[in-house]
Amino acid sequence: QVRLVESGGGLVQPGGSLRLSCVASGFTFKNYLMRWYRQAPGKEREMVAAISFNGEHTSYNDRVKGRFTISRDNVQNTTYLQMNSLKYEDTAVYYCHWPNLDYWGQGIQVTVSS
Repeated sequence: QVRLVESGGGLVQPGGSLRLSCVASGFTFKNYLMRWYRQAPGKEREMVAAISFNGEHTSYNDRVKGRFTISRDNVQNTTYLQMNSLKYEDTAVYYCHWPNLDYWGQGIQVTVSS
């Protein structure tokens, strides 16, 4: 059974940092590309970042480029999203996604507020 479990969200002030984690189970994690998405209230879900199976290739939404970093640990079956210089508009529910079979995590709230 596939599971994606996110953690690390919360409330942070503008300019602050958070690191999200997504622990995967139920499939051979090291073989697959992984993505992070987010959905803000009243807006469509958007892709934030993606990472290739071996971590050598990454891609980012232009809105987060230079501030967010996606990474992975194929021993721990975990993908990370390091978020720096957070802005109000980064407030959203963040989701881990395994696109191969379209599995989603439960989502985790990130709120940027002073």
